[in-house]
Amino acid sequence: MSDTRLSFREMCERFEVTPRTLRYYEYIELLSPEREGRARWYGAREVARMVLILRGRKFGFQLEDIRQWLEMRDRQGSEAQMRAWVDMADRQMKELAEQRRQLDEAMAELRKLRDETAASLP
Repeated sequence: MSDTRLSFREMCERFEVTPRTLRYYEYIELLSPEREGRARWYGAREVARMVLILRGRKFGFQLEDIRQWLEMRDRQGSEAQMRAWVDMADRQMKELAEQRRQLDEAMAELRKLRDETAASLP
Protein backbone atom coordinates (compact mmCIF):
# COMPACT_ATOMS: atom_id res chain seq x y z
CA MET A 1 0.00 0.00 0.00
CA SER A 2 2.95 2.35 0.55
CA ASP A 3 3.34 2.86 -3.23
CA THR A 4 -0.37 3.28 -3.80
CA ARG A 5 -1.71 6.73 -4.39
CA LEU A 6 -5.40 7.42 -4.65
CA SER A 7 -6.93 10.25 -6.61
CA PHE A 8 -9.52 12.55 -5.08
CA ARG A 9 -12.32 10.56 -6.74
CA GLU A 10 -10.86 7.21 -5.65
CA MET A 11 -10.56 8.47 -2.07
CA CYS A 12 -14.22 9.53 -2.07
CA GLU A 13 -15.29 6.17 -3.51
CA ARG A 14 -13.16 4.05 -1.19
CA PHE A 15 -14.44 5.75 1.95
CA GLU A 16 -17.93 6.54 0.70
CA VAL A 17 -17.65 10.24 1.47
CA THR A 18 -18.75 13.20 -0.59
CA PRO A 19 -16.25 15.46 -2.32
CA ARG A 20 -17.42 18.22 0.00
CA THR A 21 -16.54 16.12 3.06
CA LEU A 22 -13.10 15.27 1.72
CA ARG A 23 -12.38 18.91 0.87
CA TYR A 24 -13.55 19.93 4.37
CA TYR A 25 -11.22 17.40 6.00
CA GLU A 26 -8.38 18.97 4.04
CA TYR A 27 -9.51 22.49 4.96
CA ILE A 28 -9.43 21.71 8.69
CA GLU A 29 -6.08 19.96 8.24
CA LEU A 30 -7.13 16.42 8.99
CA LEU A 31 -5.71 15.38 5.63
CA SER A 32 -2.82 16.78 3.59
CA PRO A 33 -2.72 15.17 0.15
CA GLU A 34 0.13 15.66 -2.26
CA ARG A 35 -0.71 18.15 -4.99
CA GLU A 36 0.31 18.06 -8.60
CA GLY A 37 -1.23 21.09 -10.22
CA ARG A 38 -4.92 20.87 -9.39
CA ALA A 39 -4.79 17.11 -8.78
CA ARG A 40 -4.70 15.71 -5.26
CA TRP A 41 -3.05 12.40 -4.44
CA TYR A 42 -3.54 10.46 -1.21
CA GLY A 43 -0.79 8.11 -0.08
CA ALA A 44 -0.73 5.45 2.61
CA ARG A 45 -0.45 8.03 5.43
CA GLU A 46 -3.57 9.88 4.31
CA VAL A 47 -5.50 6.65 3.76
CA ALA A 48 -4.60 5.49 7.28
CA ARG A 49 -5.60 8.88 8.70
CA MET A 50 -8.94 8.66 6.88
CA VAL A 51 -9.61 5.26 8.46
CA LEU A 52 -8.94 6.77 11.89
CA ILE A 53 -11.04 9.88 11.17
CA LEU A 54 -14.06 7.84 10.12
CA ARG A 55 -13.64 5.48 13.06
CA GLY A 56 -13.48 8.48 15.40
CA ARG A 57 -16.62 9.96 13.84
CA LYS A 58 -18.40 6.63 14.23
CA PHE A 59 -17.61 6.73 17.95
CA GLY A 60 -18.89 10.30 18.21
CA PHE A 61 -15.63 12.21 18.55
CA GLN A 62 -15.52 15.84 17.43
CA LEU A 63 -13.39 16.56 14.37
CA GLU A 64 -11.19 19.00 16.28
CA ASP A 65 -10.44 16.33 18.90
CA ILE A 66 -9.56 13.89 16.13
CA ARG A 67 -7.30 16.48 14.46
CA GLN A 68 -5.42 17.20 17.68
CA TRP A 69 -5.06 13.50 18.41
CA LEU A 70 -3.68 12.80 14.93
CA GLU A 71 -1.17 15.65 15.25
CA MET A 72 -0.04 14.38 18.64
CA ARG A 73 1.91 11.51 17.09
CA ASP A 74 4.08 13.93 15.11
CA ARG A 75 4.66 16.23 18.10
CA GLN A 76 4.88 13.83 21.04
CA GLY A 77 5.22 10.30 19.66
CA SER A 78 3.02 7.25 19.51
CA GLU A 79 3.04 6.47 23.25
CA ALA A 80 1.60 9.90 24.09
CA GLN A 81 -0.92 9.44 21.31
CA MET A 82 -2.00 6.05 22.67
CA ARG A 83 -2.35 7.44 26.20
CA ALA A 84 -4.45 10.31 24.88
CA TRP A 85 -6.57 7.80 22.96
CA VAL A 86 -7.30 5.85 26.14
CA ASP A 87 -8.35 9.07 27.91
CA MET A 88 -10.51 10.14 24.95
CA ALA A 89 -12.12 6.71 24.74
CA ASP A 90 -12.90 6.70 28.48
CA ARG A 91 -14.56 10.12 28.23
CA GLN A 92 -16.51 9.15 25.13
CA MET A 93 -17.74 5.91 26.67
CA LYS A 94 -19.10 7.90 29.62
CA GLU A 95 -20.81 10.29 27.21
CA LEU A 96 -22.31 7.43 25.21
CA ALA A 97 -23.52 5.73 28.39
CA GLU A 98 -25.29 8.95 29.39
CA GLN A 99 -26.84 9.23 25.94
CA ARG A 100 -28.02 5.63 26.22
CA ARG A 101 -29.56 6.35 29.62
CA GLN A 102 -31.42 9.35 28.21
CA LEU A 103 -32.56 7.37 25.19
CA ASP A 104 -33.79 4.48 27.36
CA GLU A 105 -35.69 6.97 29.51
CA ALA A 106 -37.30 8.61 26.48
CA MET A 107 -38.23 5.23 25.01
CA ALA A 108 -39.80 4.09 28.27
CA GLU A 109 -41.86 7.27 28.48
CA LEU A 110 -42.92 7.00 24.83
CA ARG A 111 -43.83 3.32 25.28
CA LYS A 112 -45.94 4.17 28.34
CA LEU A 113 -47.80 6.95 26.52
CA ARG A 114 -48.30 4.74 23.46
CA ASP A 115 -49.65 1.89 25.59
CA GLU A 116 -51.99 4.23 27.47
CA THR A 117 -53.27 5.66 24.20
CA ALA A 118 -53.69 2.21 22.63
CA ALA A 119 -55.55 1.00 25.75
CA SER A 120 -58.00 3.92 25.52
CA LEU A 121 -59.01 3.03 21.96
CA PRO A 122 -62.31 1.18 21.50
